[in-house]
Amino acid sequence: MSPRRWSLRALRAVLTAVVLLLAVVAAANAASDLYIRGGGDGHGIGMSQYGAYGYALHGAGYQAILTHYYQGTALGSTNPQQTVRVLLASGRVASFTGASAAGRTALQPATTYDVTALAGGGLAVRTTTGRIVGTFTGTLTVSGSGPLSVPGQGRYDGTLQISATGRATVQTVNAVGLDDYVRGVVPAEMPASWAPAALEAQAVAARTYAITTTVDGKGYDLYDDTRSQMYGGVGVETAATDAAVAATSGQVVTYGGKPVVTYFFASSGGYTESIQDAWPGTTAEPWLVGVPDPYDAAGGDPYHTWSVQMSLTAAAAKLRGLVRGSLIGIAATHEGSSPRVVAAEIVGTRGRTRVTGAQLQDDLGLDSTLAAFTAISTQDPSGRLTGTVYPAPSGGAVAVQADTAGAWRTVGRATVSAGGAFATTEPAGRYRVVDGSIDGPAVTIP
Repeated sequence: MSPRRWSLRALRAVLTAVVLLLAVVAAANAASDLYIRGGGDGHGIGMSQYGAYGYALHGAGYQAILTHYYQGTALGSTNPQQTVRVLLASGRVASFTGASAAGRTALQPATTYDVTALAGGGLAVRTTTGRIVGTFTGTLTVSGSGPLSVPGQGRYDGTLQISATGRATVQTVNAVGLDDYVRGVVPAEMPASWAPAALEAQAVAARTYAITTTVDGKGYDLYDDTRSQMYGGVGVETAATDAAVAATSGQVVTYGGKPVVTYFFASSGGYTESIQDAWPGTTAEPWLVGVPDPYDAAGGDPYHTWSVQMSLTAAAAKLRGLVRGSLIGIAATHEGSSPRVVAAEIVGTRGRTRVTGAQLQDDLGLDSTLAAFTAISTQDPSGRLTGTVYPAPSGGAVAVQADTAGAWRTVGRATVSAGGAFATTEPAGRYRVVDGSIDGPAVTIP
C-alpha cells in the first residue's frame, strides 16, 4: 500500500486543528487575573452617610457627628425661608398641574397645562387640548395654594419658574424655601428608617450645602440629582425626615463663623479623605480633612469592603489603550490621607502609563478610589509552576496550594523575586499560589 498523499487544503486543515488544540491546552495551563480589594462608595470627602448612621447607633448626637466629619466647625444659623432655585426639567414642553395662576392669569388647579416657547420669543400656556390660555414674555411664575405637580418629576412646594432656553426649549425651575427644599432632600439621600441623629446630621449638611454651592445655571442654583444633591420634592417626604428638618431648622455648619461647603457621600470604607487628595488640584480646606470612620460598617454598610476580580485581558480592555504592551499590573504611586489612590501607574511589558485614581475608578467601574491592586499570572511551562505576582509580596514568597480531592491544601512556598517572578517544580496536579488573602488563578500540570 502506498503512503497517503495529503492535499494542500487537507494539510492546512490539520495544521489549523493542531494550532487550535495547542491554544486550548495553553489556555488551560495559563491564567492571569487582576484582584482588586477596596472599600467605600463615593468621593470620600466630608460626611460618610453610613458612618453617620453608625455613630448615631452608638449614641452620638447630630452635633457630634457633624463636628467629627467637618473638623473644627460649629453650628450657626441661616434663614430657613430663603429661596433656593432647583432645575427640575428642560425640554420642548414644560407641563404642570395644581396651579391657580400663571403670572396674573388665573388657572384651574385640576387642569394640566403645557408651556412651549414661541417662535418670535416668549412663552405660550396651553391646555392639553391645545387651547391657549395666555402668552408671556420673560420668566413665567406658576403658583398655587398647595404643591405643584410636574408630570414625570413629582410634587413640589413653592413656585415653578418657567423660561425659554432656546428657540424650541423651555426649562422648569422650582423656587422653594430652604427648609421646604431640605425636606425633599433628606429622604432622597438617606433611608428614613435610620436613627434620628443621622437624619438630623443629614438635614444640616444638606441645608448647608444648598446655601454654599451653586452650579451657576441660568435661572437656577442647584440640580435635583447627584450633581448637587438628590431632591424629590413633597412626594418623598416622611414623618421621620420632616421631624429631622424641623429639629434642626435653620442650622448650618460654619467654620470661622461662616457657612462652609459640606460634602457628603455614602460610605468611607473606614477613613474619609482630604479634599485636595480626593480631587487633585483643589484647594485644601481645614474642615475637609481625612478622619477615621470607626462605625462605617456598624449599620450593615454593603460598601464598607468589596472586591473585584477580572482577567488581565478584560482589565486591559477596560483601560482603553492605556496599557503599553501586555498588562502586568497596577501600582499605586501616591495615596491620600486614607489609602485612596491619588495616582498610579499601569505597568505593561513595554512601559508604564501614569493615571489618576479617579481614572482607574471610572475605567474599571469601581465604587471608590480606596483600592489595592494585585495581579497574579500562573502558567505551566514544561512541568513547572511559574508566574508573577505584581506588586511583589512584602514577605518575598507565596504559598503554593494543590487541589486535593476538591479541597485546596498548602503544599509549600515559592520565593518571589523583587520583580514579582516565582517558579517551583511540582508533580502533576492542579495548583494555585496564594498571596495573603488572595487566591491566584489555578493551572494544571500534566
